[in-house]
Amino acid sequence: MDIFDFIFHIDQHLEAFIAQYGLLVYGILFLIVFCETGLVITPFLPGDSLLFAAGALAANPAHGLSIWTIIPLLISAALLGDNTNYFIGKYLSNKGVGAKLFGIFTIKQEYIDRTHAFYEKYGQRTIILARFVPIARTFAPFVAGIGKMTYGRFIKYCIAGAILWVVLLTFAGYFFGSLPWVKNNFEIVVLGIIAVSLLPMVIGYFRRNRA
Repeated sequence: MDIFDFIFHIDQHLEAFIAQYGLLVYGILFLIVFCETGLVITPFLPGDSLLFAAGALAANPAHGLSIWTIIPLLISAALLGDNTNYFIGKYLSNKGVGAKLFGIFTIKQEYIDRTHAFYEKYGQRTIILARFVPIARTFAPFVAGIGKMTYGRFIKYCIAGAILWVVLLTFAGYFFGSLPWVKNNFEIVVLGIIAVSLLPMVIGYFRRNRA
């Protein structure tokens, strides 16, 4: 099973997990969301599509999943992941200029200064909006930590973003995932979710180029 097959057929794979592991699938969901949001090296893991698929499966009583368990569980996973990423970034920043992450990313003073200024000015909007953008939601907390964004501001908007992200996408799956067209064309739905999630990044790119 490769990562692309897992992402585009995530509903089928989750059903297989439920059949094999039962309610342990809750732990699998928690682990995926935590790794996708909390580890800089795993931004490729599914986030939006995973929440949608989890909501869709919870809508079917035969699977034995509860939407009221999934939502707080995955909000907790997202918050734990964000905080892990934030403090990894802050740890590297505290080590000072020249510190490296996996021997690739080198901390420079200009990175720290620029990132700190950016997050102090736009931090709340960035933390919330990045939650809905694949890859960006993995790196935003890490960069906030490197830039030493005030933790009080970070956690406040981190909580708001995590609640909005999990609730909106999980309930979208819960209410629409069982529709026949959605079930029969889940790959198209996943592509649509990814396209919509990436739209802010694409718009921002073209705006910067035009400017």
